[in-house]
Amino acid sequence: MHLQNPFHGSPFTLDSAGVAGFFGGDETLSAMGTVHLYRGRRWLGWYNSPGSYTVAKRYGQLANSRFWDGLFPGPNSEPAETFGLDGKAGPRYVASLSGTDMATGHLAYLTIQMSKELEGMAVQGKASTETLPASVTVIRVGDVMDMDEVGMMSTHHALLATIPITISIMTCLSCAIFDDWYAFSLILLGIISSGITCFVIGSARLHLRGPKTVTPGVPPGDGLLLTPRDVVVLIGSEKDVNVITKGHFLLSMHGKPEYRSLLLIPQATLFGQMMFLASCAASWVYNSFLSSLESEKIQGDLLCKALQVEDHAIQKYCLHNRRSQAVFACSILSDGNETNEDFDAERMLSLFVPNKTRVWNLWRKKVAAQLKSTCPDKIFHVTAEEKEGLCEEQATLLETFLDDADRAIKAYYEHARYLCSIRNSPIQWEPKDV
Repeated sequence: MHLQNPFHGSPFTLDSAGVAGFFGGDETLSAMGTVHLYRGRRWLGWYNSPGSYTVAKRYGQLANSRFWDGLFPGPNSEPAETFGLDGKAGPRYVASLSGTDMATGHLAYLTIQMSKELEGMAVQGKASTETLPASVTVIRVGDVMDMDEVGMMSTHHALLATIPITISIMTCLSCAIFDDWYAFSLILLGIISSGITCFVIGSARLHLRGPKTVTPGVPPGDGLLLTPRDVVVLIGSEKDVNVITKGHFLLSMHGKPEYRSLLLIPQATLFGQMMFLASCAASWVYNSFLSSLESEKIQGDLLCKALQVEDHAIQKYCLHNRRSQAVFACSILSDGNETNEDFDAERMLSLFVPNKTRVWNLWRKKVAAQLKSTCPDKIFHVTAEEKEGLCEEQATLLETFLDDADRAIKAYYEHARYLCSIRNSPIQWEPKDV
């Protein structure tokens, strides 16, 4: 039975510019970046997704060929970088024993971002002065045995795709019922195009790559990830720490992804145009939801799982100022390495406070001497000889700085049992679904 089109004879039509303005290519690209993070997501892309040109332009640049480079000029980036899984610059890393000083990449960037999300524990009493609050996050890296494939998050977010899938199918069938085969074909083309794209791109496997071997006899990889405010202390073997400082995510893909779609909506009837927009609207809402998820946080969770870092192996401490942060962090690194000649306490302190004034030079010298001392009682006393040549203001300033150092090192010893346990005790790893 033939049904009359509800808008039959209507002179009104939706212009292509209005439709194009409705499309959300950025949201679609961001949503597509989650296809490698959620289990089963690659099977749930069968909906009429908007932003076809934006998507085609971005994915066309993946294809390393003259034809695609002519259509979509631009750099041929790696798949992991295209989907936001690589490409971020990380912080500076300085090892406390090996002397390594290097820039890091995406995984170290994720580590810093993850540390910022943690709730810190206040470990220092009232400081003499409180400038810019600082934090020290301690991470004990587990024994990384397998870096083949990175796990995925659970399917609960991905299952929400059934909503735009259902709406796309219903609008497509509605166009068929009212004999608007042009709109029907456009919606169906969008469903098939999006589904195939999601499946092809989602078929790529996410891997964790890093140096698998180290030079025999190399010291532990204990060191610092440094930013102006947040500092992460990495504790673990050189092999395991290298994954964070030198590793990266890799997407292994078969062939090159293609995404093509035509924007010919004004040729359909008004009813068909409205059905097409309804399907795109539902898909846009879902894509916006996926793009609102914290992709970097999800990547950080997957990284912790791959590196066998459990909750008890991560702790964040809040301090009042940079010099207290320096003493606290260096106390962690010096514990057990006091007599190790490769541990340069004064150099590590200068990473936090590089000031070359007489007061700061004397402060670093005295604090470094205590960090290198095996005596459990740390004494920060300024002798009369050391005060020679200092004016009254400089002497007062030095005593203030040393008082902060004394508070910070005492705060460390209050938590020494826990920190020593995560350094010396093996982590019992039990795989779990995240």
